[in-house]
Amino acid sequence: MTTPAGTTTPAGTTRPAGTTTPAGTTTPAGARQMPLAGHVKEARDRIGRAALALAAGVVVGFLLANPVLDVIRSPLESVPDSRLAGLNYDSLTGAFDLSVRLAIIIGLVLSAPVWVYELLAFLAPGLTCKERRLTFAGLAAALPLFLVGCLAGAYLFPRMVEVLLGFASADDSTLLQASEFVDFALTFVLATGAAFTVPVGLVLLNLLGILPARVLVRSWRVVVVGIVVMSAMITPAADVLSMFLIAVPLTALYAAACLIAHIRDRSVARRARLATGEIAPTLGGAPERTD
Repeated sequence: MTTPAGTTTPAGTTRPAGTTTPAGTTTPAGARQMPLAGHVKEARDRIGRAALALAAGVVVGFLLANPVLDVIRSPLESVPDSRLAGLNYDSLTGAFDLSVRLAIIIGLVLSAPVWVYELLAFLAPGLTCKERRLTFAGLAAALPLFLVGCLAGAYLFPRMVEVLLGFASADDSTLLQASEFVDFALTFVLATGAAFTVPVGLVLLNLLGILPARVLVRSWRVVVVGIVVMSAMITPAADVLSMFLIAVPLTALYAAACLIAHIRDRSVARRARLATGEIAPTLGGAPERTD
């Protein structure tokens, strides 16, 4: 007999969708089987679309390379005349090479919505429902936090440059390699953005059952001290406000991760007790113990 949502086995019998076959494989509802050639063709098409988006982004990146370089270089323009600092190129093609690198980086950023979508669309059919939910929820939470962290890093970068140049003698001039300065600026901003997404990773590890909440709560002193030390190292010594701009949000995000993990662990423990009969579900009020 055939059911509407069923699949027919080689023996002619019908197996409802979502059940496990004798070989141990699961056939989730709505899943479609695809041969290897189909996977290769799909990968080729998605890589092609991502490459076209990246190429278009790089073209736009060439137009934006000089304005972006001016923004990165702007902290040097505020340096007093007594502490001369400027960007230098170590070869005849140094300026062109830097423009190409900036164009590629800008292209990657501008085309990110396309190639990230193509990557997720290719991988999603191989994930379980829970893995898909965790992946999309993690990205939805991490993206705004990453952007906020990058903005905080961009705000702190000019102050960082001012402090570092202050270590040079007033009689000295600081000659900076343009490529190294741009690498330092991008690394600083991206690292600050990545630091803001760490709590999302902690929550995902907890949801996967790898990192229990008690470990997060037990480590809060070490984590807070580490956050304060890191914030003090990457911010000017005399600018306490900048240090708090990094330390307070990171501490709050870690506390939120601990709270979410604690709520999740309590929910899992309660369901486990219900399954083993330690507590009996009631229609209202607190659950009753069966022992």
